[in-house]
Amino acid sequence: MEEEHKRKMFYTIGEVAAMFRVNTSLIRFWEQEFDIIQPHRNKKGNRLFTPRDVDYFHQIYHLVKEQGFTLQGAKEQLKSKPIDTGSAKQELAESLRRIKTNLLELKDLC
Repeated sequence: MEEEHKRKMFYTIGEVAAMFRVNTSLIRFWEQEFDIIQPHRNKKGNRLFTPRDVDYFHQIYHLVKEQGFTLQGAKEQLKSKPIDTGSAKQELAESLRRIKTNLLELKDLC
């Protein structure tokens, strides 16, 4: 599942909820509780989560659902041990590769 969520640039709230087999209301609640999650919004106002947001949801899910942390305990844990998602340069390079791939696919369609 982790490699799967690295392929797309954005995920809808329904896709994120399906990844964790939870209701979308829980995803919205966690978004409000954890300020590290900053979804983008499309023109309609729908939430669009990045792979980094999904990484944060993985960590939150693990702490709260699997290890039994309270929300406050999970917040403290995330502050003391932030997720290592790689260097900024690596993330930027990966993002640019995805954009290039998407643009080439669009070019082939035209």
